[in-house]
Amino acid sequence: MSTQATTRDASDVRKAKAAFRRHGGMLRMADALRAGVLRRTLYSMRDAGQVEVLARGLYRLADAPPLSNPDLVTVAAKVPHGVICLISALAFHEMTTQIPHEVWIAIPRNSEPPRLNNPPIRSVRLNQASYEAGIETHQLDGVPVKVYSREKALVDCFKHRSDVGLDTVLEAVRMYKAQGRVDVDTILRFAAICRVARVARPYLESLL
Repeated sequence: MSTQATTRDASDVRKAKAAFRRHGGMLRMADALRAGVLRRTLYSMRDAGQVEVLARGLYRLADAPPLSNPDLVTVAAKVPHGVICLISALAFHEMTTQIPHEVWIAIPRNSEPPRLNNPPIRSVRLNQASYEAGIETHQLDGVPVKVYSREKALVDCFKHRSDVGLDTVLEAVRMYKAQGRVDVDTILRFAAICRVARVARPYLESLL
């Protein structure tokens, strides 16, 4: 390889690293290309161990600090319209003793279920009103991660109690109460939106 080509490649790598750092050290392939990173440069950096592949089409600088929550960050980067829900949202808000073995995400009812092998995901389709209610955006490792609020996570668990188990729902209500920030009005508002108020109300009245 000529000196000129080597210099050009080194310059391309510097520009690529700068693009990664502007985006918190992580880029999807499409975003990298839009940022001016050449496909061959990205592959060369991958082969040289300068970037790591978190998931198909998702790259991160190898020398970036370790991710505090790699599963949620990876899912948020790959599925930006997904919202962390159900057991994964309970775990995020410290309202369950369960350790999720897959990342639960909510998507709009008319969306195609996302395909992601690592980490494993489980998607739930919601109608537009239920999907939009209670979304919070948290910055994790520089990546915006959509997570349902504590109250919306509870309501979703009542709605999908056959999937998560009633014991999990009741434990979540007790842990929610123990955190000391109880907002029954908001819970009931979300319960009405999700059409589960009649089911949730007796449990909420007895536990809260």
